[in-house]
Amino acid sequence: MGRGTTLILTAALTVSLVTFAAAWRPPGDNKGYAPAQPIAFSHRVHAGDLRISCFYCHSGAESSRYAGIPAANVCMNCHVSVTATLGAVQRAQQAKQSAPESKELRKLYDALALDDTLAPIDGKSAKPIVWRRVHTLPQFVYFDHRAHITAQVACRQCHGLVETMDTVRQFETLAMGWCVNCHRDVNQTGVAGKPVHASTDCVTCHY
Repeated sequence: MGRGTTLILTAALTVSLVTFAAAWRPPGDNKGYAPAQPIAFSHRVHAGDLRISCFYCHSGAESSRYAGIPAANVCMNCHVSVTATLGAVQRAQQAKQSAPESKELRKLYDALALDDTLAPIDGKSAKPIVWRRVHTLPQFVYFDHRAHITAQVACRQCHGLVETMDTVRQFETLAMGWCVNCHRDVNQTGVAGKPVHASTDCVTCHY
């Protein structure tokens, strides 16, 4: 094998190893995971443009371990009267016309067995919307939203700038080291100007 060939093979192997190292993730690291959802719900519009509080839809974060996914009736609190996208509503207001029904909202209405006037369809039953979970921890990990909300940890600390995301993605690794380092850091800096004692004891999360 000539020297030139050896150099080419060495360079190719180096590039392959660097590419592999850059793409490799430890097991369970789903950072960046952004599954397509059955309805293209935009957090950018709701949490960003409209400034709806996270807790309006994810009320469980304040009262239980899980933030939860809102029931369809929570969506209908607004969308019983708002049947178009924000952009379509704004354009319709300028043109002094009615906005066309959103195709994505029609998926919500179909799931609830509602007709074009949003009245229940005789003989049809509502069906659950199967949202795809984005943030998942192993079963051997205990995590409680209540403790973090009570300590005034901002949602974006773990979930990133959700108000800028059309499709929500996992912002952090959620790895044990990331959690532990966060607890160590806030024990030094506090949270929202208040001192905290975030445990780094194994049994806090693994019991």
